[in-house]
Amino acid sequence: MPKLNENYLNLKASYLFSEIAHRTAAYKEANPEKGAQIIRLGIGDVTLPLGKVVIDALHEGVDAMATSETFKGYGPEQGYEATRNAIADYYKRNGVEVDPGDIFVSDGAKSDTGNITDLFGHDNVVLVPDPVYPVYVDTNIMAGNQVTYMAGNAENGFLPMPDKSQHADVIYLCSPNNPTGACYNKEQLKEWVDYALANEAVILFDSAYEAFITDPELPRSIFAVEGAKKCAIEFCSLSKTAGFTGTRCGYTVVPKELVFTASNGEEMSLNAMWNRRQCTKFNGTSYIVQKGAEVVFSDEGIKECQENINYYKRNAKVIADTMTKLGIRFFGGINSPYIWFECPNGMESWECFDYLLQNIQVVGTPGAGFGENGKNYFRLTSFGNYEKTVEAMERFEKLFK
Repeated sequence: MPKLNENYLNLKASYLFSEIAHRTAAYKEANPEKGAQIIRLGIGDVTLPLGKVVIDALHEGVDAMATSETFKGYGPEQGYEATRNAIADYYKRNGVEVDPGDIFVSDGAKSDTGNITDLFGHDNVVLVPDPVYPVYVDTNIMAGNQVTYMAGNAENGFLPMPDKSQHADVIYLCSPNNPTGACYNKEQLKEWVDYALANEAVILFDSAYEAFITDPELPRSIFAVEGAKKCAIEFCSLSKTAGFTGTRCGYTVVPKELVFTASNGEEMSLNAMWNRRQCTKFNGTSYIVQKGAEVVFSDEGIKECQENINYYKRNAKVIADTMTKLGIRFFGGINSPYIWFECPNGMESWECFDYLLQNIQVVGTPGAGFGENGKNYFRLTSFGNYEKTVEAMERFEKLFK
């Protein structure tokens, strides 16, 4: 009999969103007449189609596969040069210089934030915020790593800051944050960078929602902070920026400046290690998808993406305005597609989930699924249909007025 990775025994029985799907399906089966009225504001999946410029580029990619002269087989594991250059130019538009050689194109930030654990040993102090995107925690548990939590709460605006009396080796940060929608400002990120440098730590910075930032004072990349290239890896995704949740494309920036000393005294480059890891375990993102990804960063592509983002931001405002009207404390919803609100009437989050589903047929995400500090909070997403979002909030207002 094979010896199994028994770290899986330490995981929760089911992934958060699987449990949501299970409860929703059970309700529909028990209440078929109300099942058709369900409005889903839970999972952060987009609903608007890809922009025309992206669709045209995808078709070009498909057509290229039809002739011997333009056919593409295995591509570079790091991503095609044109795609990496387009991403680097996008960073430059936002005032940040990134070397295309530091950019690795992938099938999404979820994969990369999970796979990045391959670069690190199992005796590190891994610092993770609570509440948090479950993938950060679960992939470390799968690897047998010990996770140390830092509290995000209403008092610190769900933006935990470093405790200088505590040492860390690997630090997970997400801004704009999933699930809370909170955003670090430049001064706060500088404090994190300084802390990481002092501890010789690595920040794993998830910027999947950077395109939702409209406040010019809020950095869209950790590399806008001086010194970050010596201590940070950045993950980004086209899922929310360009609607690629089903198309699958993201990118990770691993600066060549990230060099650490091994136990035998030899220097090890995280850029070289990630490159070796990808070349071993990943055959690259498809040429067709990368053709679409490349034009996302063109003038027309950015314009079309921004139109969709503005649509979702309008949904967020509808939700936020409802919370304000009802006097319910919430976070996010401005520079983020998520609204994180305090459960009304003292409810805990799974109780609130069932209450909303049974009374107004609205599905959201219980905060407890993101950690202990989320047990009295609830997340709604703005990625739904506008009319359905308005209807959901009308039901919500009648329920809690």
